[in-house]
Amino acid sequence: MAKSITQEFVKGLWAEVPPFRLVLGLCPTLAVTKSVESGLGMGLATTFVLVCSNLLVSMLRSVIPAKVRIACFIIIIATFVTVVQFLAQAYAYPLYKMLGMFIPLIVVNCIVLGRSEAFAFKNPILPSLADGLGMGIGYTIALGVLAGVRELLGAGSLTIWGNLKFVEVFGASFQPFSFMIEAPGAFMGLGLMLCLMNMMGKK
Repeated sequence: MAKSITQEFVKGLWAEVPPFRLVLGLCPTLAVTKSVESGLGMGLATTFVLVCSNLLVSMLRSVIPAKVRIACFIIIIATFVTVVQFLAQAYAYPLYKMLGMFIPLIVVNCIVLGRSEAFAFKNPILPSLADGLGMGIGYTIALGVLAGVRELLGAGSLTIWGNLKFVEVFGASFQPFSFMIEAPGAFMGLGLMLCLMNMMGKK
């Protein structure tokens, strides 16, 4: 049992990391990775919703009618998204403003709904928790890495939590590739990350 729970957790960190392996949740992945701050913020919000919705769906799976399960999943997910939205407004308002409409859109994120349908509805509580946590952490890391690459190349530095900046990595003479923090850079960055993951997967 312990081995199974560990496997369910670890798979979301590499073998089934959502944006790069399952190719899910690409809309927020492309939209919120202009900076590391917004990428990590979206990842943490999604992780909270994933863990809580997986837990509740697994607890209620014996009483949720199969014919209306999708509607029930959406209601459960929407409840936790509302909690995240209120918490962000109360305690991280700049981040809330930065993420904008993408917080409420977690309700229809394919990752969250997909884990409820494909895993939590069919498995006990502990494996469902491990699955949600692993997928959430993997998604957060993926967003953070993609955002880091885009911000580093597009601005020449990394900003986390307001005005905290890392050292100018490329030096004062570096001319940032400003398109990397625009829409074309999102597609290029994602494509490069998918290519890298596929190459590493083959090896």
